Amino acid sequence: MANRTDITELQDLQANFNYPTSIRFGVGKISQLAVTCQALQINHPLFVTDQGLVEQAFIKEILQALEHASIKVAVFSDVKPNPTATNVNQGVAVYKKGNHDGVIVIGGGSALDAGKAIALMVNQKYALWDFEDVGDNWKRVNPDGMAMVIAIPTTAGTGSEVGRASVIVDENTASKKIIFHPNMMPAVVIADPALTAGLPAHLTAATGLDAFVHNLEAYCGTAYHPMADGIALEGLRLIKEWLPVAFNNGNDLVARSHMLIASAMGATAFQKGLGAIHALAHPLGALFDKHHGLLNAILMPYVLIRNKPAIEQKITYIARCLELDDVSFPGFMEWLLKLRQDLNIPNDLSAIGITANIALVKKELVAHMAVQDASAAGNPIQFSEQQYAEIFQNAVIGSLGGDN
Repeated sequence: MANRTDITELQDLQANFNYPTSIRFGVGKISQLAVTCQALQINHPLFVTDQGLVEQAFIKEILQALEHASIKVAVFSDVKPNPTATNVNQGVAVYKKGNHDGVIVIGGGSALDAGKAIALMVNQKYALWDFEDVGDNWKRVNPDGMAMVIAIPTTAGTGSEVGRASVIVDENTASKKIIFHPNMMPAVVIADPALTAGLPAHLTAATGLDAFVHNLEAYCGTAYHPMADGIALEGLRLIKEWLPVAFNNGNDLVARSHMLIASAMGATAFQKGLGAIHALAHPLGALFDKHHGLLNAILMPYVLIRNKPAIEQKITYIARCLELDDVSFPGFMEWLLKLRQDLNIPNDLSAIGITANIALVKKELVAHMAVQDASAAGNPIQFSEQQYAEIFQNAVIGSLGGDN
């Protein structure tokens, strides 16, 4: 139960933002869902979530509230932790069969990415992969053939609720592909920190460090985007302060509030670009069906060490903004490794089943996929396949190597 100070602080953590889209932020904002549907003239939405959430009590309460408001809803929850094209196509079929007029998507990054992709595809003449984020493919989209989306995050990690893209697995190539269109940005986001309170500690850690990586890679990227840099730095500061609190007490709604906005900040900032952490996490997630945030959390120090020649100055500035005792690159790395340890993040990939034997067989494939991944272009150093293979191998065996 929140004390008097906490209640006052929570009242201050209420806001409506219009950047990067319309956001209703604060504890209890989920109560505005029905009114939001009515304002957008969505009367018969498809409600997209994932298999792990659909039976949760709060989901049933949300559906009942919509029903009481005379908003007729059908539920689609066949979404994998790493959503696939099959999931998207099945959702589109349900949308068309039910003659729906919008999408409400609630969940973590998997559900959000799937829901946005479903909304994109409800009336397009091209196939999903024709809209992969390569060149001007997005111009093939018929914007009038897209459904309106209301996005409701239940994790503080991907920030997909404020993103213009979805990451979807191509089962034919066992690879993750980014589907992009500017209008994939949800029309309205309802960001209610109370919906994240039930997230277990291990997922709080993994998703929280996913948000940290988003802000970190965005800031360290080479593109010129001072606005994104400013957002990323504040996102990093919020996560440094509040992720340990949320991890140790999931019911602390002040911590949950700060983490939820830091997650959205990461996704806003990485419009500037991402980097090699994601370039490796994407193929590993597609090949081994592992949690994306956890992969980022494990891979982070191994990539940072290899990026050191290009990012040392930026890392020392981040360390000063975070008010670390030691603001050098080694000092930042020491703090980061301690943070991961405190959050019970495994030190290496072998701890989650990507062992040395697997790496021996898959190393070249992973490295090839990493070089091809769209995120690789934003990395401060353009690693070769051999370099990606070395980073992957080091992350498997837990060897940072060299002088950090």
